[in-house]
Amino acid sequence: MRKIRLILQYDGTAYSGWQFQPDAPSIQGTVEAAIAKVTGEHVRVAGAGRTDAGVHALGQVAAFRSSSRLQDDVILRALNASLPQDIRIVDAETVDDRFHPRKDAVGKKYVYLIQNRRIPSVFLDRWTWFVPGSIDTDAMNEALSYLVGRHDFSSFRTSGGDAISPVRTINSIEIFRDEKTGFLGFLPGDGIIRIEVEGDGFLRHMVRSMVGVAVRAGQGMLMPEGVGHILESRDRSAAGTAAPGRGLFLDTVYYDDKTNNDAGKQVI
Repeated sequence: MRKIRLILQYDGTAYSGWQFQPDAPSIQGTVEAAIAKVTGEHVRVAGAGRTDAGVHALGQVAAFRSSSRLQDDVILRALNASLPQDIRIVDAETVDDRFHPRKDAVGKKYVYLIQNRRIPSVFLDRWTWFVPGSIDTDAMNEALSYLVGRHDFSSFRTSGGDAISPVRTINSIEIFRDEKTGFLGFLPGDGIIRIEVEGDGFLRHMVRSMVGVAVRAGQGMLMPEGVGHILESRDRSAAGTAAPGRGLFLDTVYYDDKTNNDAGKQVI
């Protein structure tokens, strides 16, 4: 028996999220079905993060145990041949049996894409939140600066998550405008706002709620310093509506040297 680590990319549009659900398609369930087809084993795949419905990933990390004697590169090719086109395994490697993709993670990076232009692009709808009209990214930056550091993020979480403590550390938040967006570099970057958030962990809908208040600050509907008051209130209703899931990407999962620091490296 060995443990195999996977790094996955997926377009989450057609899925109910990462976590297996008996009555709806999920990323986890689809990957497990592919493993069963390739190895003949019915296994449970553990992921580094439970992305929600419609959320995407560039560097999701997962792992499963297998008694298969197939080499890693054969498993990689066979799984991709068995998966739908909106899920891809970009790396498969046998690792130490003690490795756990979620428990060993020391941080994550999420990216959110906003399409801020007069007319939405037909090619970007699946991966961006279309927000027309003027948006002041300086005001967004100021608003989000109140969230950097170690805080109680109760105002930015929704019910249903399994996290006991609402305390998390946000290491950095950066906003970029009118630049190429990496995996979408073949498309015009005009009108794209990219928000990158790095931290030691995230609560359910936390990044989407952060983006929601940042956009309201950028639109002049909320004073930037108001985000600090929202944070201090520890009241979920104070943050308002979260941004939709389709603009959110799990970009990278970080591990320390002890558990292989390249495990969550983005591979394209």
